[in-house]
Amino acid sequence: MGIIEPLPSGRLVGKRIGILMENDFVEEEISYLERRFAEEGARVELLTRLWGQESLLFSGHGKRGRTRVDGDLEELGYHELTQLSALVVPAGMVADRLRYSDQVELPAPAVRLMRRAFGIPTLLKVFSCHGLLLMSAAKDLLDGRPVTCHNNLVADVRNMGAVYRDQDVVQDGDLITSRAVEHCHLLARTVIEAIDRPAQPHGAAA
Repeated sequence: MGIIEPLPSGRLVGKRIGILMENDFVEEEISYLERRFAEEGARVELLTRLWGQESLLFSGHGKRGRTRVDGDLEELGYHELTQLSALVVPAGMVADRLRYSDQVELPAPAVRLMRRAFGIPTLLKVFSCHGLLLMSAAKDLLDGRPVTCHNNLVADVRNMGAVYRDQDVVQDGDLITSRAVEHCHLLARTVIEAIDRPAQPHGAAA
């Protein structure tokens, strides 16, 4: 996968969208999201834990595609996150790999990142398929919130305190979730519409 330049026209010109990455990402999903967001004028930035390296090369699910990532998620403080319109946790094993912590009593850097992200109501938090696995160590952030996810994760998200909805895509203010990678087109459409026409933040007064 190469860098896809955003088109100079579209509903998301000037917007930035971050996508978390690790090995065993789903190539078709990442490729679609990159191209669809770029088509609307947004710049997509791939982010990961770089472990002190300048960049890392990741292999997709089935080892069919490879992509290099040089965006360091550990460098994204509150200010940097406010520059993004959406932060996407994709399908595949990305979430499971990113929730690894070399110090078991401390949350992984990606989990700490999501805690910062959930503190910014203007930033869309977007989870595809198995992406909600990343939130298992921060389940208080999902307490009482409606979500959807892969069928294999229904018990997990309920244990996190979330309210499972049997739908392909669910939006709850700044939180957008989708059931499976096959619904990436519906997820992208929901994200684009949410950025273009911001909804009332979760928990805001009517």
